[in-house]
Amino acid sequence: MTDLTRAAVAQMIDHTLLKTDATPQDVAALAAEAGQLGTFSICISPNMLTGVELPEGVKLATVCGFPSGKHTAAMKAAEAREAVANGADEVDMVIDIALLKAGNRDAVRDEIAAVKTEVPSPKVLKVIIESGALSDDEIVAACEAAEQAGADYVKTSTGFHASGGATVHAVELMARTVGGRLGVKASGGIRDWESAVAMIEAGATRLGVSASQAILQGAPA
Repeated sequence: MTDLTRAAVAQMIDHTLLKTDATPQDVAALAAEAGQLGTFSICISPNMLTGVELPEGVKLATVCGFPSGKHTAAMKAAEAREAVANGADEVDMVIDIALLKAGNRDAVRDEIAAVKTEVPSPKVLKVIIESGALSDDEIVAACEAAEQAGADYVKTSTGFHASGGATVHAVELMARTVGGRLGVKASGGIRDWESAVAMIEAGATRLGVSASQAILQGAPA
């Protein structure tokens, strides 16, 4: 996919700032940079949503159940509801991967469905499966649960788990499982143009990155 342009990749980026010490000034700088770079959105913590001045055309995304996923379905749904009320266009939720590993796939589906109820179309729900901590069979099961629950995207990683972030293998498997019916977001450890392109070629339709400027600076002239 050598014909990828800087602008096209920028429009696949959720320009992300989820550091625990991020200040309102940091978020304002992130939003301004998103406008300059032409990214699709900014992704920030839920308590930072109000009062953000977004450049024209830039969407507002946030997270819920983040980063551990060890919240009840009701708590995640309430968090998503408040995020949407506070202006979020998109919500990236973290599943409880222990439910998946215990074989309780219905519970995974049900918690995703509970959150999706609070993120109705045209709002977008992305489901973070923490792919680095899962076997291939578990990745497939997580993607199937997300689709059954009505999610819009599956997403590789929080970027906070010890297992690491996105891999080409995981993105390929996720993309093959959802078959274009859902989007695929690659996130975690993508820091340069080559890595970004590799994820897109593997099937990613969105990228969650904090190093957006460095990535886009690496685009071919």
